Formats: sequence, C-alpha cells, structure tokens
Amino acid sequence: MDERLPAKLEVSGMIRAVQNAGGFATVLARGEQQAGTILVVCCENGANGRIFERMPSLDGGREWVQTKAQNTENAVEFSDYLDRRKRQDDDLWIVELDIAGAERFIGFEGTSG
Repeated sequence: MDERLPAKLEVSGMIRAVQNAGGFATVLARGEQQAGTILVVCCENGANGRIFERMPSLDGGREWVQTKAQNTENAVEFSDYLDRRKRQDDDLWIVELDIAGAERFIGFEGTSG
C-alpha cells in the first residue's frame, strides 16, 4: 500500500510553496481532509489554465496528468468543467496555483498537451 499525505496537508504545502516563490495560490473547493482527490489548476496571471489530476500509472503508482486545458475562445467551458467535477465528487479539492511554471510545484514531469 502506498503512503499518501493527507489531502489537506498536501494542499497546504502546495499553497505555501507557491506563495513563498512570489505566486498566488488558493483553494477553490475544499474536499475530504484525509483522502480527497486533488485537482490542481495551473495558470499564469489568471490565464492559460490547465487542470492536473493524479491518475493511476502502469507501475501501480500515481502520477500527475493534464486532464483539461483552457480554451481561450470559450473560457466558460473551463469553469463549467470545474463546477461539474465538484458536483460529481463532494470529496474533491480544487487548488489554483497562479505562477509561472506552476507545474513544478506538483512535480509534473510529463509533457503538456
């Protein structure tokens, strides 16, 4: 069984790290404190949002995957997606990290796309 940090602690650490680096971070939705799923919205100056979520990997672990990118011609679709996900899962945390290269704060190592 892989050990997980409580969701509340992981979210708190992300926010503190982004703020210490001069960025802005906030919780958009609070989920279950111990084992809630975490969606991370990465953006820069409030634009070009990308949503990341941990997904199971082939090796049995969990890795961050970009699940949605903001369409600049239809910004409402992005916020609707977040609202829909929150309605589907009361345990869901949604955290926004607004800083250049926000993906580094979640350890994302893949390619955007």
